[in-house]
Amino acid sequence: MKTVLVWVSLLHLVRLEVPGTIPDAEKDPKYWRDLGRQTLEEALRLQRLNMNRARNLILFLGDGMGIPTITAARILKGQMNGEPGENSRLEMDKFPYVALSKTYNTDSQVPDSAGTATAFLTGVKTNKGILGFSAATKLGSCKTCKGNEVDSILKWAKAAGKSVGVVTTTRINHATPAAAYAQSPDRDWYSDADMPPDAIRLGCKDIAWQLVNNIPDIEVILGGGRKYMYPNGSADVEYPKDAKARGTRLDGQNLVDVWYNKKPSSKVSRYVWNRSQLMELDPKKVDYLMGLFEPSDLQYDLGRNTATEPSLSEMVAVAIRVLQKNPRGFFLLVEGGRIDHGHHAGLASFALHDAVEMDRAVGLAGTLTSERDTLTLVTADHSHVFTFGGYPPRGNPILGLALEKSEVDGMPYTAILYGNGPGFKVQGGKRENITGMNTADAKYMAQSAVPLKSETHGGEDVAIFAKGPMAHLVHGVVEQNFIPYAMGYAGCIGPNLEHCEGRKGLRRPSP
Repeated sequence: MKTVLVWVSLLHLVRLEVPGTIPDAEKDPKYWRDLGRQTLEEALRLQRLNMNRARNLILFLGDGMGIPTITAARILKGQMNGEPGENSRLEMDKFPYVALSKTYNTDSQVPDSAGTATAFLTGVKTNKGILGFSAATKLGSCKTCKGNEVDSILKWAKAAGKSVGVVTTTRINHATPAAAYAQSPDRDWYSDADMPPDAIRLGCKDIAWQLVNNIPDIEVILGGGRKYMYPNGSADVEYPKDAKARGTRLDGQNLVDVWYNKKPSSKVSRYVWNRSQLMELDPKKVDYLMGLFEPSDLQYDLGRNTATEPSLSEMVAVAIRVLQKNPRGFFLLVEGGRIDHGHHAGLASFALHDAVEMDRAVGLAGTLTSERDTLTLVTADHSHVFTFGGYPPRGNPILGLALEKSEVDGMPYTAILYGNGPGFKVQGGKRENITGMNTADAKYMAQSAVPLKSETHGGEDVAIFAKGPMAHLVHGVVEQNFIPYAMGYAGCIGPNLEHCEGRKGLRRPSP
């Protein structure tokens, strides 16, 4: 605690009145010597390993949250608090153990979210676009599915008697959350309306159907995707006049009713579709919770209707309070999914604000749990071709101009840029002149080098941050499929259990 307080006091010494000025505290070598010594003391304390068994397991997944996004989000968070930003600390920055994860799919140098989610949730890498099957399955082919199924860590946790939950800012049947409970040769089979007739004839099931049937006793399900749960043409409860929000199911099923009917009458089950309903719940009195807050994906946090739609932090808080009633513990998957969508659209402000909100949820989860018995990992499925540079001065607004103009075309440019995407514009044979534009506006589309309708993923390694029991297993450069094995080992769930039950290795945390 003493070191944390000193860290905070040192950081508060650093304030910039004008970008580019050097804080007075940093001119004194003592500032840097004290900071180095305190960091060394923290590192030395890590020699005392936490060998407890992890009762609880939490996996935070920032979709598309590559290392440049983490750095830019750190700066944005600091600047939102009136600081320069560069020296700020995200909640994930405070985790003691860090590794790099190799994200490629078995058939793709630069991955997609389905193949990566299968890797970090089942421990088996697979092809791009495939959920819950090994690489022997071909994209869109039901004929190649049988015998190639792989189970997720959520299923491992449920088999061990733990409670389980999935929280996301995307539709609940999007790639990352879907890999926790579904097996599909095509990530886009959200409902049966999205499936080809031969796939239905061969017995493949859509992802929404699998949500309520594959593992029917998932305790917490929070996200978007209402329209995939209701019969085709049925009006949405929140947007009854919006044709795009209407139900899509061709089989006529109301999957929310199916979800209710599968719950034992002795348990309390609640379905909610807006923030008020969620926040009014008493988590201590709820056994099963489903919340679907939009017909498709949730809104970006920056543009969220705070009266009707919960934040990721609010969903995480409710989820943990529902799940932690189980004395055997829980597994919770949390996805900040719209970071990815913001980058694809070239809308860096949306992406970065969603990253800051996910980091806020990481911090909140830490206050509701204990490192003594809770292993928490924060990682990404892949990166993006997002970067920032141009030698902006210290404290420069992260969404602002790089200050100097290009010596080639004489025009200004922003510190944030994309390697490709929809931000490529040409005017009079030159790139668009952004002089006078408000580059901090949420809808400002950052410039890109190559014109594409949608910006692409990046292929570089991503970070894994870890804290709690056995967090020291997260180190070095690892394949992405290592993640569930490390978590499973710490929690004594899944295929590797030889070290459990007092034989060797882990010990149970004391009450």
